[in-house]
Amino acid sequence: MKHIAIIGNGISGVTAARHIRKLSDHKITLISAETEHFFSRTALMYVYMGHMKPEHIKPYEDHFWAKNRIDLKMGFVSNVDASNKKLLFDSGEEMHFDDLIIASGSKPNKFGWKGQDLDGVQGLYSWQDLELMEENSVNCDRAVIVGGGLIGIEMAEMFLSRGIKVTFLVREKRFWGSVLPKEEGELVSRHILSHHVDLRFETELDEIIPDENGRVKAIRTKDGEEIMCQFVGLTAGVGPNTSFLKDGSVALNRGVLVNDFLETNIPNVYSIGDCAEFHQHPTGRRNMEQVWYTGKMMGETVAQTICGNKTAYKPGVWFNSAKFFDIEYQTYGWVWAEPKENEAILYWEHTDGKKCLKLVYDMTDNSFLAANVFGIRLRHKVLDYWIKHKTKIKVVLQNLEDANFEPEFYENSFPEIKKQFQSQIP
Repeated sequence: MKHIAIIGNGISGVTAARHIRKLSDHKITLISAETEHFFSRTALMYVYMGHMKPEHIKPYEDHFWAKNRIDLKMGFVSNVDASNKKLLFDSGEEMHFDDLIIASGSKPNKFGWKGQDLDGVQGLYSWQDLELMEENSVNCDRAVIVGGGLIGIEMAEMFLSRGIKVTFLVREKRFWGSVLPKEEGELVSRHILSHHVDLRFETELDEIIPDENGRVKAIRTKDGEEIMCQFVGLTAGVGPNTSFLKDGSVALNRGVLVNDFLETNIPNVYSIGDCAEFHQHPTGRRNMEQVWYTGKMMGETVAQTICGNKTAYKPGVWFNSAKFFDIEYQTYGWVWAEPKENEAILYWEHTDGKKCLKLVYDMTDNSFLAANVFGIRLRHKVLDYWIKHKTKIKVVLQNLEDANFEPEFYENSFPEIKKQFQSQIP
């Protein structure tokens, strides 16, 4: 019976543990310096907003772990002695393993801004970040959020729920401009402004200014403007949490380097989730995939390999979803911020400015490539099938209502969408 040690009890590590237990009787130890039990990271904002209690964001009851013989170890791994198959903890403890899975997740990016380590300056990723945000937002009148991504929009919604004014600094010309095309970026930007957020485009942070007690009192932009605030949220993306891999034996680039089987350069050492980086992604996507569902798939995949069924990671069609205040967002396939030369675009937007649908197809063979959708729910299974099977765009349009996942009695915009799209095709 092998001992499987898993560093990190997020979705990747927990999924690996669950599937290893389904497939084997190996001893499993989940290690976490964050929380004793797994929680839904995407639900942290709802605890702050009072919509949920901490116990509501735990997907499994506390007895689940003992019942499934998954040991929990609270502690911080300070180093990995891979050659001797040993973990070193900051407490001085040691733990031996036969197989190791590094699933240590991410940490908020910092880019060397002056004042970035002051009190009242933080990101939002971990449970400890949420607790710190509770402390830092007491008596807060205005918060400044730096970085126009998904965590930033969550943080803005959290503050607004408590009546805290928000200034949002976005380096690009539109919100999430490195990801969203112009139309979708402008739709989201209008929606943010409608919630009375002070949204500043093409504005960069220069420094964070302290008060006499070493706490943030203002920020200065690169244009020289000072904005008074009591909180600064650093939400300019996240990076792999790998600082504990000090001895250099496990190969790193930005993240822990892995092959198609999620194996590192060290035998019996694997990496999954936010901290893993492919030498070359098996499907040609970005080499780092810091998304909930891909972390889950990596956990399922590595469990197969560890239990004797060597399995390559095959994530299928790219998918992601999020929420911009009360507008839901889904994306299927790759909708680039700027379309490729071979791509044609079909775009529809509702007159209320809160719903849109974009379809992308290949002009060379008319195959359906990708979709962005805001404010309308589509069926994942249908979109995934169309993209995977290179369905012709005219067939997609003929059957577009098959993808409708809106509840009964919701407004049905699909007849209008089909009519407009069909008129756009040469």
